[in-house]
Amino acid sequence: MPVLASGRVTYVGDPVAMVVAQDRYIAEDAAGLIVVDYDEEDPVVTIDDAKTGPLVHPDTDSNVCAATGNEDGDEELEATLAAAPHLVTLAFEHQRISQSPMETRGVVVAPQGNGELTIYLSCQGPQLNARWFAEALGLPRTAIRVIAKDVGGSFGLKGQPWREEVAVVLAAMHLRRPLKWIEDRLENLTAANQAREQQIRVRAAFDHDGRLLASHAEYHLNNGAWPQGADSNIAVMMFLWGAHKLPKFDFYSRGWFTNTVGLAAYRGPWAIESLAREVLLDRAARQIGIDPIEIRRRNLIRRTDLPWTTPMGLELTDISPAECLDVLVSKIDVAAFRAEQAKAREQGRYLGLGVATYIEPTAGSTGVAVLMSESAHIRVEPTGMITAVVSTHSQGHGTQTTMAQVIADRLGVPYEHVSVYEDDSSRGGYGSGAYGSRQAVAGGGACIRAAELLLERIKRAAAHILGARTEDIELREGMLHVLGDRPQTVSLRDLADIAYGDPDRMPDGEAGLEVQYRYRPPPITMTSAAHACIVEVDAQTGFVQIKRWVTSEDCGVLINPAVVEGQIAGGLAQAIGSVLLEEVSFDARGNPTAATYKDYLLPTIFDVPDFEYHHDASMPSQAEGGFRGVGEGGCIVGPPTLVNAIADALIPFGEIALELPLTPARLLAHIEGRREIAERAKPAEASTPPPADQSAGAAAEPARNEATPSAPQEPVVSAAAATIDGDWTFVLSTPMGPQAFNGRLSTDGDRLTGVFIMNMDEAHFTGTVDGNHLKWDLKVTKPMSITLKYEATVDGDTLTGKCKMGIFGSAKLSGKRVSSAASAQGRG
Repeated sequence: MPVLASGRVTYVGDPVAMVVAQDRYIAEDAAGLIVVDYDEEDPVVTIDDAKTGPLVHPDTDSNVCAATGNEDGDEELEATLAAAPHLVTLAFEHQRISQSPMETRGVVVAPQGNGELTIYLSCQGPQLNARWFAEALGLPRTAIRVIAKDVGGSFGLKGQPWREEVAVVLAAMHLRRPLKWIEDRLENLTAANQAREQQIRVRAAFDHDGRLLASHAEYHLNNGAWPQGADSNIAVMMFLWGAHKLPKFDFYSRGWFTNTVGLAAYRGPWAIESLAREVLLDRAARQIGIDPIEIRRRNLIRRTDLPWTTPMGLELTDISPAECLDVLVSKIDVAAFRAEQAKAREQGRYLGLGVATYIEPTAGSTGVAVLMSESAHIRVEPTGMITAVVSTHSQGHGTQTTMAQVIADRLGVPYEHVSVYEDDSSRGGYGSGAYGSRQAVAGGGACIRAAELLLERIKRAAAHILGARTEDIELREGMLHVLGDRPQTVSLRDLADIAYGDPDRMPDGEAGLEVQYRYRPPPITMTSAAHACIVEVDAQTGFVQIKRWVTSEDCGVLINPAVVEGQIAGGLAQAIGSVLLEEVSFDARGNPTAATYKDYLLPTIFDVPDFEYHHDASMPSQAEGGFRGVGEGGCIVGPPTLVNAIADALIPFGEIALELPLTPARLLAHIEGRREIAERAKPAEASTPPPADQSAGAAAEPARNEATPSAPQEPVVSAAAATIDGDWTFVLSTPMGPQAFNGRLSTDGDRLTGVFIMNMDEAHFTGTVDGNHLKWDLKVTKPMSITLKYEATVDGDTLTGKCKMGIFGSAKLSGKRVSSAASAQGRG
C-alpha cells in the first residue's frame, strides 16, 4: 500500500499530503491551503456493498481479500441439520468499533549520524516495531532504536507502525532533521484503523435433550481499504464451539475490501464467536424448554473429558469452562432471582439474568513467527540491586510490576530491589510485546527461567567464597545464608562487589552476575471463565441498569490479583461500551458520521459497575509458573453476558433484535412494539422465561445479499506444449499474507515431482501432468496437520494456479521461471 495516496484515494481519511512546519499552528494553516481535486466514484461502504459493488482496488479480481472455510458445503452436515429435532439459527451484524486509546498515535523521529534513527513511538512493542522499520527500510537492525515509554492504551491499534508514522519517519530521513506528529481526536476517530464490523450466521442442531448435534457458520468481515493484515478471522471458527462437545462443524468465511478505514486488531479480535454462541444457546434453551445454565452444562467439555480434539483439529488439554460455571452458579441464587424477577414483572419492572462461558487462547507460540518466544536478561548490579531487561511491554498491563514480582520471588530478594526495563528496543532481546494475552505466560516464563539460572550462579559463587556446599546456600531478602550449624552470611551486594571487582575469587573466574534466557511457551495456553450479569431495563425509557456482575475465572497461578482484576475490569468496560453505546458509522457516500465523542459514545464510570471476582487457581497451566493470560477475556465474554441479561429481562416482549449497540431508542422501540403482548402474558407468566417468539428471531436476521462463489475455470492449455522442468520462484497469496519461496519442478511423462524450498527447509511432493496442467498434493503439519491441494497451469515462463487449504480456504499461486544463468549461479 502507498504511504500517502498516489493518484487515487480509497476512503475518507486516506492520507494525501504531508506538511512539515516549525509548529502545529503553521502546519495546520498550510494544510488549509492545499486543494485536492477528486473525481467521485461509487463507494463500497458496507459488507453487502462489497459483495455486489465495484472493485475497491481495480487491480484485484474481486473484493474478497481473505478466505477460509469450505465453499462447497458438506452434504452430510446439512442432512444432520435438516433432520434435527431442534434447529436454531442466529444471524446478526456487529457494528464497527474504534479502539479509542487514552493516548492517540504519536511519533518523534530523530536521525542519528549516518543511517541511524531514534524513534519514540506510541506502540505495543518496541522490539517488534524496530524490526518492522529495519526490514521495511532495508537498514541493519542495530541502526533502528525504538523507544516506547508509558503508552496510554492500544487495544490492538498500535501493534505495528502505520501510514502516518511511516510517513513521518521517511520525511525525517529525507530532511535529515527531527520531526514529530501526534494524532488528534478527530483524526483518531475518522482515520485511525478500526475493527469489529462483521456479519455472522450460525445454525446449530440439538437433540431432544438439548445436546449439540452439528453446526454451520457463515462469517463476513469488513477489512476496509487497507487492513493491517487481510483477515477472514479463522480464530472465530476455531473457538466458536471450541469448548463444547460438538460432533460436526463446517463454516464459510470471507474478508472483504471496502472504501472505509482499514481493519486493525481490537482486544479479542475473534470475540464475535462468544457473542454468537452464547446468545444462540440462550435462544435454544428457550426453544427447547430447558434452563440456559442447564443447556451449557450438557454441552460444555469438563476437565474429566480431557484431552479433547475439536472438529477443527484443536487439541484441548487444560480447559475448565464447566468448572468455572459451577463456581459462578454457587455465587448466585438463581432460584431466588427467578422469584424476584417474576414479582418485579407484576410491578412492571423488568429484571434479567445473563450467563456466558468461554475459553481464550493465550500466549500462542505456533503458527505465527513473531510470537514464538520472549526473552529476559537479568543481572545483579555492583550495588546489589537487580536489573531486568524484558521483551514485554505495557500499555496499562502492569508488566513492570508483575515481572519484578516474578523475579523477586524466584531470587529471594525484596521486590523494591528489582528494576524492570521494557521500553527500549536497544536494551534487550527481540520480542513481540503486548500481543495475544501472552505477557504473563511468555514473559513471566522467561523471567522465571532466567532468574533460576542467575540464582544458581549466585549460590555457586557464595558457596565457593564461604567454603560451603551449593545446596546449603539460601538467598533471603538480599542476604545469602549458609544452612546448618554455621550461621555464615554474605550480602548480595558484597558478592556482587567480588563478582565485578575481583572475579578471580569466583569459582569459574568469570566476572559479573548476569544471565539471559529466551523462553518458548507451550503452543497455546488456555484460559477459561464464566460470567453472570443481572440488569434492569426501564420499560418507559429503554435504559439498562447493570445491578450486579459476577466473574469466575481460571487464570491459573495469579502473579498479582489486582493486575488480573484490573485487566478483567478494563475488558468488561469495553464490552459494556460495545453492547450499549459505541458505534462508528458512515453515510451512504462513506463519510464518517461519528467524528467526536458526542457522536461516538464511550462508557463512563456511571455505566460500569463494581465487579465481583472469583478465581480458580487449582489447575495451573502447563507453562512455566502455571500462569494463564487474561488480558482479552473481559472484552470477549462480556458482550454475550450483557446481551443475554437484556434479552432475559425483555423476553415478555419477545426476542430482541440483536442490532448493536442496544441503545435506549432501539430497546424502547422493541418494547413499544410488543407492549400489548407483554400485558396479555402477565397473568400466565411463570418464573422461568417462556419459549422464544421464533418470528422475532427470524426478523433479527439481516438481509443477505450473498455473492455466489464462481465455479472454478477449466485451465486453458496453450497450443505449444509448455516446458515445465526447471527452477521457479513462487508466491502463495494466503489469508495470512503472501509467502514467497523457491522450488524445482520436473516431469517424466504424466508424472510430476517437485520441491518447495523455504527458510532452509524442503517440502517434496509428487503429482500429475496433463499437457501444461499440473496437480499435486502437499501434506504439512504446522500449524496443524492438513493436506494442501495444488492445481496450476504453465504458460512459457509463468505459472498460475490455486491451492486449496482445507479449512483455510484457497490461495492464488503464481510462479516465475528462474533463468538458466541465475539458476546455476544460485546453486553455485
